[in-house]
Amino acid sequence: MQFIRFSDLCANGQATGQRVFIRADLNVPQNDAGEITEDTRIRASIPAIQMALDAGAAVMVTSHLGRPTEGEFKPEDSLAPVAARMGELMGRNIPVVANWVDGVSVEPGQLVMLENCRLNVGEKKNKPELAAKLGQLCDIFVHDAFGTAHRAEGSTYGIAETAPIACAGPLLAAEMDAIGKALAAPKRPLIAIVAGSKVSTKLTILQALAKNVDGLIVG
Repeated sequence: MQFIRFSDLCANGQATGQRVFIRADLNVPQNDAGEITEDTRIRASIPAIQMALDAGAAVMVTSHLGRPTEGEFKPEDSLAPVAARMGELMGRNIPVVANWVDGVSVEPGQLVMLENCRLNVGEKKNKPELAAKLGQLCDIFVHDAFGTAHRAEGSTYGIAETAPIACAGPLLAAEMDAIGKALAAPKRPLIAIVAGSKVSTKLTILQALAKNVDGLIVG
């Protein structure tokens, strides 16, 4: 499977001094007090961020958290606890930037957390006007959120169409490599297990899988 890898851009110097926008999956569970109860997704997102920082990029990272209403900020929707935990793990302060769609101030070597992307009006329906603004924020867009890759939203799809360069972060690249290997030269018999609450959103995937697998289990 051929695609642009962020690791390659860093290795050849293309990320140096560039504005890098990373779409991560930081949708971590929290208790009623707003405390993070499991931080695996935060830990998993750090390699891509550190890769960008090591390359000398100006780094912006964002994610969704929960199911906020677009344009209506509530404290429980904030990525501030995520930024604090990530800062602890990385040994640095990570500022949280609100109302960032029209511009972000970040310098090479700096890292900022952009507030919950699903608060942006037009995010879920991938409005063209939002996608255009997102693409202008960066020189390189890094998609590293495999769990949201199936959603054509502003911060996952629209920005990939409008950013100068769009590429896969290490987490997404690993998943794409695994999928490519499984479909291109799988060991037989090959069984696919697809789970999730909304089968209607997976019909095209199920139809594609059915042509390549020996058995298909839907949960």
